[in-house]
Amino acid sequence: MSFELFGEKGGSILSVVNNLKIAVASSIFLPSLKLKFDEDQEKLALKDKKSEFRLIEPNAIVKYLGSISNNNTKSFFQKSSLIEYEESEIYSSLVNNNFENINFSKINIDKVDSKSVEQIILFSSLYPFVSKLNENEQPLWFKEFSKIPEVSQNIALITSTIKVERLKDVNDGHVNVEPGYEVKTFDGEILPKEGEKNILITSALPYVNNVPHLGNIVGSVLSADIYSRYCKSRNYNSLFICGTDEYGTATETKALEEKVSPMDLCTKYFKIHSDVYKWFQIGFDYFGRTTTDKQTEIAQEIFLKLNENGFLETQVMKQLYCPEHQGYLADRYVEGECPKCHYEDARGDQCDLCGNLLDPFELINPRCKLDNSRPEPRNSEHVFLSLQKLEPKLREWVEKASAEGNWSKNARTITNSWLNEGLKPRCITRDLKWGTPVPLEEFKDKVLYVWFDAPIGYISITANYSNDNWKKWWKNPENVQLYQFMGKDNVPFHTVVFPSTEIGTGENWTLLHHLSTTEYLQYEGGKFSKSRSIGVFGDNAEASGVPPSVWRYYLSSIRPETSDSQFSWAEFVSKNNNELLANLGNLVNRLVKFVNAKYNGVIPKTQINVTLIEGHEAVMADINSLLKQYVEEMEAVHLRKGLEIAMAISSRGNQFLQENKLDNSLYENSPAKCDAVILVGLNIIYLISAIISPYMPETTKQISEMLNAPLLKIPDEFKILLKEGHCINKAQYLFKRIDEKKVDEWRGRYGGKQEKEKKKEDSKKKK
Repeated sequence: MSFELFGEKGGSILSVVNNLKIAVASSIFLPSLKLKFDEDQEKLALKDKKSEFRLIEPNAIVKYLGSISNNNTKSFFQKSSLIEYEESEIYSSLVNNNFENINFSKINIDKVDSKSVEQIILFSSLYPFVSKLNENEQPLWFKEFSKIPEVSQNIALITSTIKVERLKDVNDGHVNVEPGYEVKTFDGEILPKEGEKNILITSALPYVNNVPHLGNIVGSVLSADIYSRYCKSRNYNSLFICGTDEYGTATETKALEEKVSPMDLCTKYFKIHSDVYKWFQIGFDYFGRTTTDKQTEIAQEIFLKLNENGFLETQVMKQLYCPEHQGYLADRYVEGECPKCHYEDARGDQCDLCGNLLDPFELINPRCKLDNSRPEPRNSEHVFLSLQKLEPKLREWVEKASAEGNWSKNARTITNSWLNEGLKPRCITRDLKWGTPVPLEEFKDKVLYVWFDAPIGYISITANYSNDNWKKWWKNPENVQLYQFMGKDNVPFHTVVFPSTEIGTGENWTLLHHLSTTEYLQYEGGKFSKSRSIGVFGDNAEASGVPPSVWRYYLSSIRPETSDSQFSWAEFVSKNNNELLANLGNLVNRLVKFVNAKYNGVIPKTQINVTLIEGHEAVMADINSLLKQYVEEMEAVHLRKGLEIAMAISSRGNQFLQENKLDNSLYENSPAKCDAVILVGLNIIYLISAIISPYMPETTKQISEMLNAPLLKIPDEFKILLKEGHCINKAQYLFKRIDEKKVDEWRGRYGGKQEKEKKKEDSKKKK
């Protein structure tokens, strides 16, 4: 066998331990085998160059070298109580940088033996801790073992690449930031707390009849997630609830199309949605469904309370009925000739050709979309919510809530347009089998209308999350503020119908505080369309190979807050290369690499004088001014502006390094100033890791790992929290450059039939 032995790069305590184990073992058991640190080899390994044999776990490497040295390969598989102790308790202490619980009484070694696998493993694991003790505190066995030539030589070899201070004088674990600056973690159920800021966050429940596209994602769940992560990073007591909306005509009809039961259809799309949101790193506290017993129980209870209070009435409706599959048709499932432009495939709610809104009874030669049979009009008695009776109280609430909660402009405009027209009774039942049953005997064959039922889903999903504690969130307006996120199409159901429903029960509901809505996200100048293969849908984003952080950043940067915005592949690539990579990635990579190269990853322990930095007060003032703006914009739920300011702080960090000319010359000729620059620079990066966390949580995690620091709370003021003597870890690449050639490839793949036809025509012209 011809072996190669590779050490583990990096300067963490665990790396030192792993390298020491295999270096000592190879020197003792196989002296001809020399330890290498290959630039292409990220992790340690023992490899046979001639075969495919390979070991990567340090203890396994030590045991294997020992077994081939004494020609007893069976010893490789033998168990040892001392090694089990090292692999459990001592290893745990190494990972957590906490050696207080190590029990030396469990280590019973009477005689030093350089060829003992147990002793090599134990000594190497204990070295970072015991070497810091006074000599009279060190176990006699440990002191004697350290004098073995192969051991002492390898201690010098391993620690020569990492300053001894890292092992002896510097806390190599996470920095303990000042009280109040670390992000809190929540164990168990999240509930409102008296005297704290309690934020309840929902995003519009996605409907389960298709894969969500980027417009759906940015308009609801991503926007809500950004704000939820902001709240959690401010240590607000916040709960983020969402789930799939599963009842209604569209579900029942699509189930007929796919020849499955409605529940099977919902289960299929629930998983599709869950997988998409998981990949996009949407951090729901609970993602549920509306097809639950809790939904039935709470929705029926609200319905009966409205009936008891006199806010329900009955009316007869004329609807189109399909005699072929024996079901009433939703407007979109009626097709025919448009009476205005005579397009033959107009839908009952709108004509795709001329854009006019339609009534299904207007269509010429109407047909059922499912089976092409001719629908017939039928009368059916239904229950209506008496919005006209609730209008005075609703108006009073809208005026107060929209001002106090600072609703988005389009939310106020759409709500006021409904109120200005005067509210009318609204039908809240349907002739379907798939839905929450109407709890009245005379309407037992009907179900609740999905737009009456679905908003109650927020409550039932919370109830499925916290059982009887859901009322602490939903019937606690004195202590809870409700923030809701959605596209503008959903506004009236959340500012008129749902609040009227809550008010009509006469109970003390937590009503909407802030409503954040978006306009439309267009795709390359047109509309997203699954049927026409136009646009990027949730699963396509994952298939692109571009990380979620980049997608989250781009979508946040073009969030259609006040007007429609456009998804552009060229802009997508440009923002990755010229903003994420050149701005944020460059700042973090440049500084972390410099500190590792020049300072062995340690902020100098000497007293650093930041006043040596030219313009020190100016940079602190600039960052604090930007930070104040950031917090103000995020509190107002101006998410796009918040991201712009976060990147402006990153740009100011790059400017700071340029102004102070951080390079080899500064390190050699002005070491005290260089020390101050890296101290301030690392703390700027630490601040940036916090303020980008709502947008790019994975990037924040990477930066925290590099800085060897806990997740930082978004502060009100920039402070120096990483102090002298703190160790950081090696650099990681946050972002990768995207080849501009990908633009044409992606545009062709997701441009639909039109793009493919256009390419054919262009090809013909060239010929």
